[in-house]
Amino acid sequence: MKGLSVFLLILLSVKSFSQNQKEVYSIIDANAKKLKEKSGAYSVSFGIVKDGKVYTKHFGEIDKGKGNKADDNTYFEIASVTKLFTGQLLAQAVLENKINLDDDIRKYLKAPYPNLEYNGRAITIKDLISYKTALPRNLPDDTELRKNMTNETPFLYNKLGESYSKDQFKQDLGKVKLDTLPGSRYKYSNLSLELTGLILENIYGKNYETLLKENIFSKSGMDHTKLELGKNEVLANGYHTSGRLMPESKSLLWGSGGSKTKSTMGDMVKFLKYELDSGNKIAQESQRNISDSKENWFGYFWDDFGVTDKGKNGRKHGGSFGYQTWFAIYPELNLGICMTVNVSGMETFPDLQNAAYSLVEDLTIPSGKKEIYGYEIKGDHIVFTYIHPKNLDIKLVNTVSVVGSFNDWKPESKNYQLLKRENNRFELEIPKSNFEKGKPYSFKFVINNNGWLATPKNASNTDGSKYNNLLLKL
Repeated sequence: MKGLSVFLLILLSVKSFSQNQKEVYSIIDANAKKLKEKSGAYSVSFGIVKDGKVYTKHFGEIDKGKGNKADDNTYFEIASVTKLFTGQLLAQAVLENKINLDDDIRKYLKAPYPNLEYNGRAITIKDLISYKTALPRNLPDDTELRKNMTNETPFLYNKLGESYSKDQFKQDLGKVKLDTLPGSRYKYSNLSLELTGLILENIYGKNYETLLKENIFSKSGMDHTKLELGKNEVLANGYHTSGRLMPESKSLLWGSGGSKTKSTMGDMVKFLKYELDSGNKIAQESQRNISDSKENWFGYFWDDFGVTDKGKNGRKHGGSFGYQTWFAIYPELNLGICMTVNVSGMETFPDLQNAAYSLVEDLTIPSGKKEIYGYEIKGDHIVFTYIHPKNLDIKLVNTVSVVGSFNDWKPESKNYQLLKRENNRFELEIPKSNFEKGKPYSFKFVINNNGWLATPKNASNTDGSKYNNLLLKL
């Protein structure tokens, strides 16, 4: 099929494609408009670092009807994006030989904590940064609050945490019971991050905020990122998706998990540049595939680090009571994006995720004629084809699978794993008889069993769903 080969050649030039300033801002405008409409946010802010150049833009108004538009110095809560700061501090400690990834965490806690092991297996630093500690999600215990989340829940969270001290945290840490072997299973835990804040303070003899200022903020020029704002500094209002004004998050703990960090888009793009700096040994360590995983990895507290058709990439989502933020880097493309909306609800995360994928597609793939993508028909066979962009590191690609409605969307299915034909070309031939004529089949490609590829914007064969899957129909 001629269209397939033409489209694949377009994809091969993904890294060399560039836009001028006007084109980049046009892409931001289009994607911000969609995100604002989809999320229901009053205010939307975008920050992009592309080939060393910085682009920021703000849309809407912070409070409906007041005309108070955000700018690069508007403070918002970045929540769990803070975990990347904590990860870099820990990465620095590793590089300085102050800590070892295989160490028992109790070595740095100044107390025995015999409960922090399971069947003789202690929690290690490596478990800590990979969300595999087997520790509960939070201290204080929020199990009951999480059973029924409403727009009242943030106020109850603040009530739960407003008098919960570091001493109480340490006492409760001694009562925690592990229910599985550390290092064996992913389990997201903010408790783990606050614990890391304590460990860092014990290692360096300085408080967590001082460590941030001395080791990250001062080096990157981030003078508008703080755990506590000054007298004349104001946090922008954030809202629940119901329209209810949300409170500022309150905490007496270290804040190393993101319970109280405020920043600005001006600072977030500086941090994008900091993370994209290939000469920054600490940043590079914090992104490293520590366990040599053949699939995805977590680096130091990233939500996800893996490989797609955009090369190696990492992302971090931050969700506060009234704000949500998406922070992502694509080192092989020298590209970083940050988006924030002043609304928070159950559907805000997927709205941000989809907007991020769309934005990156627009920034890396030139506009062109719509073409059938992903397969062609040769005689009695369907040939699924994926070509990894030639300027990206092919060594990072261990497997390529096609998944869809025909195999229950399971990327680990051996029958749907593509075979490497050339250096960066992967193919899989399947008999046409495996598919019913006239029946539509949705599908996508997956790299390394976890890197689900976004559908290229120039693909004409899409299924029209909110997931924008590719479509196969005989």
